[in-house]
Amino acid sequence: MNQEQLIRKLHAGHESAYEELFRTYYVELSNHAYKYLMDIEVAKEIVQDLFVNIYKKRDKLELNSSLKSYLYRSVHNRCLNHIKAQKTKEKYVAYIKYNSTNAENQIENKIYANELESALLNAISQLPPKCRMVFKMNRMEGLTNSEIAEKLELSKRTVETQITKALKILRTKIRPYLSECYLVLLILFHTFII
Repeated sequence: MNQEQLIRKLHAGHESAYEELFRTYYVELSNHAYKYLMDIEVAKEIVQDLFVNIYKKRDKLELNSSLKSYLYRSVHNRCLNHIKAQKTKEKYVAYIKYNSTNAENQIENKIYANELESALLNAISQLPPKCRMVFKMNRMEGLTNSEIAEKLELSKRTVETQITKALKILRTKIRPYLSECYLVLLILFHTFII
């Protein structure tokens, strides 16, 4: 059966024409699709989908070139569409993974930061009264050693000693958090130190 007869019989709905079209081109079109996709199952699906589409639209099938060219071009376009869709899907999946990992990390960091802040505030509250007062005035209120010394009528050296003592005690009490929260600790501790 030549191409014109085959197309006429396809238009008329003859199953024998459809079967001949399938037998003649299925394997070579699947191999052609495989060259683009490197996945034989997907290649076969694309070709099968093309044949189903041809069967559904057989009465409207119009060819401006040879049937073989039409089939190859159709497979080519379907493969490119599949590749494009896969790339879009991969980008979306990567985006979702990145954002969910990022969100999980943010939640974990916030939990660690809250735990650390709580431990730090608790440790500050346990400092000896004079040491705590000097530390808070320096680290939380931002007063200089000279200003603290003047306000509390202490020597500047006493203020420095109290701050050093407070930092030593706090480091000891916060040490268990260093392994898990080192970065968060640095950020929070930096807030108190500045």
